Amino acid sequence: MNVELTRFKVKKGKSEHVDEWLTFLNKNMKDVLITLEGEKMYVETIFRELLNGDEYLYWYSIQGENGLEVNDSDHWIDKKHLEYWKECIDETFRPVDLKTEVVMIPDNIRDNMK
Repeated sequence: MNVELTRFKVKKGKSEHVDEWLTFLNKNMKDVLITLEGEKMYVETIFRELLNGDEYLYWYSIQGENGLEVNDSDHWIDKKHLEYWKECIDETFRPVDLKTEVVMIPDNIRDNMK
């Protein structure tokens, strides 16, 4: 199981596109959740922060081993998600993976994440 929290920088001037992207994901949650199954993604959460004039998105996830990569998906929701990604995420900024120190998942829930 992989537990991750990663920070990505938003391109300057793309805040409105990020609004649109996050609204798109929320409005299409039924289809979003369908794609998570193939990815073995048990939890995926996006956080947003404005820090010193720069905007960041953080992805928190709990994912099983050997899941489908979003880039390999043929689902329309993933294709649109990746379009937003390319439009909004600053690829010149090296993503920051925060260090996992403690994972608190009760055994009865962890047993279902296989």
